[in-house]
Amino acid sequence: MIDDYETIDGFLAHGTADVEEAVRKAAATEIMPRFCRLAAHEIDEKNGPHDLVTDADRNAEAHLTEVLPRLLPGSVVVGEEAVHANPVTYEAIRGEAPVWIVDPVDGTRQFVHGDPGFCTLVALAQGGVVRASWTYAPALDRLATAIRGKGAFLDGERLRAGSPAAGRDLEVATSHPDYTTDEEKRALLGLWTDGVRPRPCGSAGLEYLNIARGVLDGTAFSWEAAWDHAAGLLLVEEAGGATLTLTGEPFRITGGNALPFTAARDETTARRVVKLLSGAA
Repeated sequence: MIDDYETIDGFLAHGTADVEEAVRKAAATEIMPRFCRLAAHEIDEKNGPHDLVTDADRNAEAHLTEVLPRLLPGSVVVGEEAVHANPVTYEAIRGEAPVWIVDPVDGTRQFVHGDPGFCTLVALAQGGVVRASWTYAPALDRLATAIRGKGAFLDGERLRAGSPAAGRDLEVATSHPDYTTDEEKRALLGLWTDGVRPRPCGSAGLEYLNIARGVLDGTAFSWEAAWDHAAGLLLVEEAGGATLTLTGEPFRITGGNALPFTAARDETTARRVVKLLSGAA
């Protein structure tokens, strides 16, 4: 393990394999041994029955929180479970230090029900800009990576989102209605129209990967927690896709976005989705 990088650029040039190793090890030691084997006392509710956390989430985040800052001295970790315990820690995303943004188990609901559609998300950002990301689906043993300006890859093969085929309905993954305000529900209803086929989203990280692979056309999400979006948004962008908020601006991981927002295979699709969400269609 190399731990003497002085800048984030130096790290990205030579140290990214160490992150992959850390992510795989966290999944192998803390997540997969509990997959389909969770006991009742290992599952808790955070904000209701649709917002679950497990010992796998907590332990995998603790593992990554210990390892990742050692890879890049001066960096800090913002993890979903740590922020739930102490919301002030989220402010590090807006600071100048390199920050690791971690969602230890994205798709906890799927994980709890024995569905392999979950992943571990890690993004490295600085100054509000995501510089690199890792999306690992351990039950499927698939790893997607992206470095800003260097492209997006799935298991070593370049990802290109492409554009949706002409003449067919757009498939758009949307927020679960339990997590939306009345105003956001009204905006999302704009997708129920001819030429669009909306469906509830699964793991956000894997939906972003589906866009980068060109097998999903877009998303319409109504929340902005950086651990759900940072890794996948870079993946989509580096695969040639686009992201827009309701006001037509790119999504910012530092917050304050006009919601809902979309990520899509190309800018034309992103603009079409935003137009439907704004009720301008």
